[in-house]
Amino acid sequence: MPKTKTLFFCQNCGAQSHKWIGRCPSCGEWNTYVEEVIQKEKKGIPSSLKPAKETTKARKIRDIDLSLDKRDSTASKELDRVLGGGMVPGSLILIGGEPGIGKSTLMLQIALQMKNKKVLYVSGEESAQQIRMRADRLKLSSEPFFILTETLTQNIFRQVEEIDPDVLIIDSIQTLHTDYIESSAGSISQIRECAAEMQKYSKVNQVPVYLIGHITKDGNLAGPKILEHMVDTVLQFEGDRNYGYRILRSVKNRFGSTSELGIFEMQSTGLKEVDNPSEILISQRDEDVSGVAIASTMEGLRPIMIEVQALVSTAVYGTPQRSCTGFDLRRLNMLLAVLEKRSGFKLGVKDVFLNIAGGIRVDDPAIDLAVICSILSSSEDISIEQKICFAAEVGLSGEIRPVNRIEQRIQEAEKLGFEQIIISKYNLKGADLKNSRINITPVSKIESVFGLLFG
Repeated sequence: MPKTKTLFFCQNCGAQSHKWIGRCPSCGEWNTYVEEVIQKEKKGIPSSLKPAKETTKARKIRDIDLSLDKRDSTASKELDRVLGGGMVPGSLILIGGEPGIGKSTLMLQIALQMKNKKVLYVSGEESAQQIRMRADRLKLSSEPFFILTETLTQNIFRQVEEIDPDVLIIDSIQTLHTDYIESSAGSISQIRECAAEMQKYSKVNQVPVYLIGHITKDGNLAGPKILEHMVDTVLQFEGDRNYGYRILRSVKNRFGSTSELGIFEMQSTGLKEVDNPSEILISQRDEDVSGVAIASTMEGLRPIMIEVQALVSTAVYGTPQRSCTGFDLRRLNMLLAVLEKRSGFKLGVKDVFLNIAGGIRVDDPAIDLAVICSILSSSEDISIEQKICFAAEVGLSGEIRPVNRIEQRIQEAEKLGFEQIIISKYNLKGADLKNSRINITPVSKIESVFGLLFG
């Protein structure tokens, strides 16, 4: 009988070592190394995982046929947008998110909406009765929809051979285990081996496979980092529990853009797709208030209007506070330094609080001008008209810099009823803005913006 072989794995990053180490040399975390058995048992391989009999040969790129790789719709416009146009046959998709954010609800809802697809939903966390109750709450049903409550991959592939599904959903990858590895479910070795089996099945049989994954307290996907390298697409399902909106964001996508996102609204009957997110991210007010500015941002190819809220007050405790929600704190400090150095506003002794309404996070530099205007509006206690919006970046010298896709931003502002948009004058070069009915105001310096808004 062969001697049992063990290795030590870092539970944070997946690095391995032949002996226990107190501090991981790869990620720098302490006390994360755990001993795991890696001796494989010699057992039969399911036919669904056996390699193809024909030998693969090198081909010229122009001779490769793309007709077999047509995308299939998921019956969800938002998910299709994030995936780059739909599911690619043989793709392996990993969806991560916080506990209770709605990952299982999203995948169950999408699976039940695929009327012309045979879907196998494998659950290692819930019973079949619980899934049926959730499906009844969603008020959805589908004839070619199968539920399997199993965690052993060998048993899963036996059912896969019988059903021959068009789509396979695993909830979740951390609950699976295989007989080829002698370690507990959820360990580094088990996650890596189970994901490798799912990858092989997906590529050999050209079946899209969805893997639902847990995340750590730091917000990263649980398991080894190699898990994200093995899959074709990594989707992050996020949202604030205090809001009913959920955002599906693409972190990695081999078949499309990584800057797309889909927005859903959590309701009692499931997740509802939000076609026009600008309307839900802008507050409806009866009167003008200070410290509020509307910015035009881009998420992938989708223009979105967001509301930037700022509060500036005298520092009571001596040291001024800087706080951000949905915006980079370091960039806020940079913009405050530009205001003080280039424009002469004394904000160094005041508390500044900034919030992006709606519970989303924005990294687009095009909202810089809206951030500055909201801060000055709160500082001077002068409101900005509700029909004015902004789309420009602010440089360190105080200049107003151009942003990309200015035509789409202007069209979105015009569609939502805004009467004026303030942009950089350098965006006018090469832009086709003749048919725009909105008042376009080009500026080049911060001082000119202040003159327009505050006189």
